[in-house]
Amino acid sequence: MPPRSGSSVDLPPAMEESIRDFVTSLELERGRSAKTVEAYESDLSQAAIFLAKRGRSDWKRVASDDATAWAQDLSDRKLASSSAARKLSALRMFARYLVHEGVRNDDFTELVMGPKLRRKLPGTLTTEEVGKILAAPTTEDAFGLRDRAILELFYSSGLRVSELCDLTLQQVDLDHGFVRVIGKGSKERVVPLGDQAITSIQAYLASGRPHFVKGKTGSQFFLSNRGTAISRKTVWLMVKTHTRRAGITKVVKPHLLRHSFATHLLSGGADLRAIQEMLGHADIGTTQIYTAVEETRLLDHHAKFHPRKLKNTEVQREASK
Repeated sequence: MPPRSGSSVDLPPAMEESIRDFVTSLELERGRSAKTVEAYESDLSQAAIFLAKRGRSDWKRVASDDATAWAQDLSDRKLASSSAARKLSALRMFARYLVHEGVRNDDFTELVMGPKLRRKLPGTLTTEEVGKILAAPTTEDAFGLRDRAILELFYSSGLRVSELCDLTLQQVDLDHGFVRVIGKGSKERVVPLGDQAITSIQAYLASGRPHFVKGKTGSQFFLSNRGTAISRKTVWLMVKTHTRRAGITKVVKPHLLRHSFATHLLSGGADLRAIQEMLGHADIGTTQIYTAVEETRLLDHHAKFHPRKLKNTEVQREASK
């Protein structure tokens, strides 16, 4: 793990060892790809060299001010917001790892603010709204079984509509709970399936798909009434129909379920890079936008419920006495 080009400070051995342990755990225990592991190692090595210049030779000695200084250095170097966000995400995950391993008692990145990404925030659904839409299709006929399985898969695995329509029987492994997706640029990724999605898919395969099979039907997973692969248009209309049936007034398209999948994972504490891999994003900057969605949600909740943000509350009246 060589020092960054142009650096006059070597990577301290103690810091290097911790980074190696971390990336090894990513590869062996979490099954991260070699490319992802390499990116983590590079980003953390750069951070460690910066911290070493500040006199920190061990991760136990790194303070919140040091992490903030690293974030400021990234900004001063005029890095793209997506690149800076990726490097900070790596440091944040590593800091949590150090706490988990007992190396530290605190997360030194907790107070560090990330770069603001100037991008339009994607829309999202609440978990309650998603639940209503997923429950909308009847399971009493083949069409309802198919539609329920499609909606569950969208939300469980964050597939693009094109990826879902192109899905084949060979790509879905219900025994091990994952789907092998062929994404943009013919890049393959493996995405987990939730228990409810597996149950709905099993019901579709047993009692729904046979209804659509015709003489020339191939291995396409989701079928139309003609026995061919379901079309994007049919999926779009299906989502619209069940959204209306669920009583949701928002304009809901298949991609909104993908956005909701990512946003709800982040809200639940999932790591940004794990979400990047599941979505099939080539650049983590694309995934970083969901951090802004979650921050906006938290700010909205604060503005709505915090006493200091509410007008004419009892707290404010007491304070004015």
